[in-house]
Amino acid sequence: MSTHPSLTVVSTPDAPGAIGPYSQAIKVGDLLFVSGCIPLDPKTGQIVEGIEEQAAQALKNLTAVVNAGGSEIGKVVKTTASALMITRTLRVFLKDMNDFVTVNGIYAGAFGSHKPARSAVEVSRLPKDVLVEVECIAR
Repeated sequence: MSTHPSLTVVSTPDAPGAIGPYSQAIKVGDLLFVSGCIPLDPKTGQIVEGIEEQAAQALKNLTAVVNAGGSEIGKVVKTTASALMITRTLRVFLKDMNDFVTVNGIYAGAFGSHKPARSAVEVSRLPKDVLVEVECIAR
């Protein structure tokens, strides 16, 4: 099976490549669906240490994919947090909800005055045992 012609696969070297059988993002019409972004440094392939650093890197990776898809952070509609975050539809996934306040501060800095809808949830485990992951839907 191949990707339908109405869909465009989005990929950028400015964010880590997919670590499984999925795309960094898929664009359909004027909507961009960004896969969960974890705090891997795209230059080194290593996970950054600490919740603040991980939240910042995950958001940086998300921003790179959003930009590569022809959108921008100001067009993110919703996010969901589960010790992780970010998307137009933004989802944040956290390994430990005790990190919510810290991640929320970094999230607010990344989005500035733009406040997309968001969910935040605590999960028992994330890929590569990271502390946070972010996904979104953008226009």
